[in-house]
Amino acid sequence: MLQVCLNGARSRAECGRLPVTAEELAVAAREAVAAGAEDVHLHPKDGDGRDTLEADAVAAAVSAVRVAVPGIPVGVTTGAWATPDPRARAAQVRAWSVLPDHASVNWHEDGAAEVAEALLERGIGVEAGVYSGTPAARRFLDWPGSGRVLRVLAEVTDTSLRGALEAAAGLLDALAPARAPILLHGEDAAAWPVLRLAAARRLHARIGLEDVLHLPGGAPAPDNAALVRAAREIIRHTPAATPA
Repeated sequence: MLQVCLNGARSRAECGRLPVTAEELAVAAREAVAAGAEDVHLHPKDGDGRDTLEADAVAAAVSAVRVAVPGIPVGVTTGAWATPDPRARAAQVRAWSVLPDHASVNWHEDGAAEVAEALLERGIGVEAGVYSGTPAARRFLDWPGSGRVLRVLAEVTDTSLRGALEAAAGLLDALAPARAPILLHGEDAAAWPVLRLAAARRLHARIGLEDVLHLPGGAPAPDNAALVRAAREIIRHTPAATPA
């Protein structure tokens, strides 16, 4: 499965092509799905372009994207940068009027289990975000609900080539006991090498302006669809890794 991550916590100052409004997210999602994306992850934004978990913003973004790409799962973030207090984040989840298909929960953040439980109570799939270089893998695996998540987002935060691939291998080893599918991805300069590793290991993958602003050759990506097309080509031509 290839997921497109449409915008992330980035701002227009970082990327003038970033989709921010519900209407822009809908257009970006339609183009990305036409290019081969099978799942959508997005960050709803407030009027100032900042990430928000407020019900109206979530409803607008999710509804617009669902109309644009009917039948495609749509997910959102629950990142602590949007609402630092985990109790407040869980309360926001419980107040959502339009429910996404899934939402990511970062396991290195305080209150991750509380937010995940709020999502599960509402029937929303949980993507467990497990960052490399943090105790998140152990925290997640120790959580009694770890077998109930939709998937694990194995997130490689090291952006150097060698460091990212070593971190990815270590993260996958740490997550070996997980009972859910794994989506492996990197960011910035490491996004494409880590995507190739995910393809070789036949893991789920993702790409989009949240993770990287450049195409594999280094040219600026014009939009999410171009990133998805490039990812599809890599996945199509990457042979499966030979087991050690």
